[in-house]
Amino acid sequence: MIYQTRLQAQAAGVPYSHPLSNIISRMAYFGPNMMFADLRCSPSCARAGVHGTVSICPPDCFHYKGTLDVFYKIIRQEGFARLWRGTNAGLALAVPTVGIYMPFYDVFRNWLEEFTTQNAQAATPYVPLVAGSLARSLACAICYPIELARTRMQAFKDTQIGKKPPGVWRTLSGVISNVNSSNNLQNHMPGYRILWTGMGAQLARDVPFSAICWSTAEPIRRKLLGLVGEEANAISVLGANFSAGFVAGSLAAACTCPLDVAKTRRQIEKDPARALRMTTRQTLLEIWRDGGLRRLFTGVGPRVARAGPSVGIVVSFYEVMKYVLHHQFATS
Repeated sequence: MIYQTRLQAQAAGVPYSHPLSNIISRMAYFGPNMMFADLRCSPSCARAGVHGTVSICPPDCFHYKGTLDVFYKIIRQEGFARLWRGTNAGLALAVPTVGIYMPFYDVFRNWLEEFTTQNAQAATPYVPLVAGSLARSLACAICYPIELARTRMQAFKDTQIGKKPPGVWRTLSGVISNVNSSNNLQNHMPGYRILWTGMGAQLARDVPFSAICWSTAEPIRRKLLGLVGEEANAISVLGANFSAGFVAGSLAAACTCPLDVAKTRRQIEKDPARALRMTTRQTLLEIWRDGGLRRLFTGVGPRVARAGPSVGIVVSFYEVMKYVLHHQFATS
């Protein structure tokens, strides 16, 4: 996930080069109390310039050229452990999100199927689309601040030696304090509201994602389970649901990548006033003007590579647990 976020943040203008990488900044930053670790170049870098005892890389050494380049440079410049930056936020996000999303999808789907069967049978094929959109909107609204913290933790590099990078609560506290210190905003809105700024972009991404995902996954898994028939067991349920989830998640991730790029750009905006003015439509137009279609699909590779297996795993294990519990209650 950090690969995708770094590529999208770089495209949005987040500077990853060291301040000492240009001559003007070197004069302002060099001194005995220099605390910037990742400004130093790797000993293996043949292009580093030496200033005293410090090796300084040229700016393009900090420019990410692709997913593998992000992987290599994060390890070289920040350390292997930094690849897992934001994992604690991801775990804190995953449990409540799945806990809300999957059960409520079942609730909405069952209710809508019953309603359409009785009143509008022609609308039955659209039930997974609507149920997935409603469930995802609910989960997103409740868990959005943690998603905001994860994106900011992964997008921005921590440059100070000897200090632990800020976690979820420190990241969110920093966002709130930034609002409270802005004179032009502090009388217009309470600071905590900034934690939901940009949620529109998140919904604009997640609602179509869920709609595409479930409207694709439901027919596939029903067809696969139909091939097994009455002989279905936990293994066949796992396989059918993982296959359907993998295909559906990959397709949905690819289709909604431009909205994911817009979401990232809104979440990493450091100016509270601009963050409040931005809309998803304006952000998409801005991205298009900056780099066209290619910029809109920044990070599509790692996004698809992550979403396909993730959706497959979540859906398959959830359905297997339902299958096991159903059979336990049926036999007891």
